[in-house]
Amino acid sequence: MPATDPYIVQLAPEVHAYIQPDGGWCLNNAGFVSDGASTLLVDTAATERRAHALREALLATGAPLPRTVVNTHHHGDHTYGNSVFVPEATVIGHDTCRAEVLAVGLQLHLMWPETDFGDITVTAPTLTYSERLTVHAGGTEVRLIHPGVAHTTGDSIVHLPEYGIVFTGDLVFQGGTPFVPMGSLSGSLRALDVLRSLGAETVVPGHGPVTDPSAYDATESYLRYVAELAEAGHAKGRTPLETAREADLGTFAGLRESERLVANLHRAYAELDGLPEGSPLDPVVVFGDMAAMNGGKPVACHA
Repeated sequence: MPATDPYIVQLAPEVHAYIQPDGGWCLNNAGFVSDGASTLLVDTAATERRAHALREALLATGAPLPRTVVNTHHHGDHTYGNSVFVPEATVIGHDTCRAEVLAVGLQLHLMWPETDFGDITVTAPTLTYSERLTVHAGGTEVRLIHPGVAHTTGDSIVHLPEYGIVFTGDLVFQGGTPFVPMGSLSGSLRALDVLRSLGAETVVPGHGPVTDPSAYDATESYLRYVAELAEAGHAKGRTPLETAREADLGTFAGLRESERLVANLHRAYAELDGLPEGSPLDPVVVFGDMAAMNGGKPVACHA
């Protein structure tokens, strides 16, 4: 592992977050809940090597291997490592998360063909839900909440009410640029209200360090900035790329992955055009425009 090795943060006696710095492309977070007899794992990792590192870090705390894996959404950085934990664990996700995992297959291989992801078997959730589901890890109640179309069409919030902890998946990128082209900008704003309603004081984002509810306001500010840019650019007949190139990021200039602005504008334009939330966008166009914003180079997988 590089100098920025993954690390564990103990959030409560039975709850740990697993953080992969620097939280850039394909460096997601995970977490687990365990009473020493039963373990629930939230998300996995983008490569076989990183999934095994997560497995070993979990075991090193004294927790047994998980009986349950929850996927917060279908993206490969959160799901590719599922195969390391089955068949011993049951994988749970939203109905649409399962459908998307199966539909996109080896998605990260297509985007980053030169990355060594290892021996990855596409492993979709086998237990799914539509709106809410409660599971238990030992004596800890774990509430799964679908906030509607947001980062993707099949997101799950993982809420531990007893401890005031929430795993947001990629509804929150702490220190990174939000990313909504596969979901909805307006839906992502609604999802933030769902998160606020839970009252959790400890927030584990999908990427970046553990944070607190201030992350919701920061995310909302960025999304509203994107909405305003989109309305102005759309009204002037400018393309998302033209609008992104003319934009002044201002207070958002310090966020990682600033090239995501143009991808988010593509989603905002689609919504202004009246397309349903979550309608597929052309990934070649979206990622091509991000490469243009990235100095003409495709965005790099950091895993």
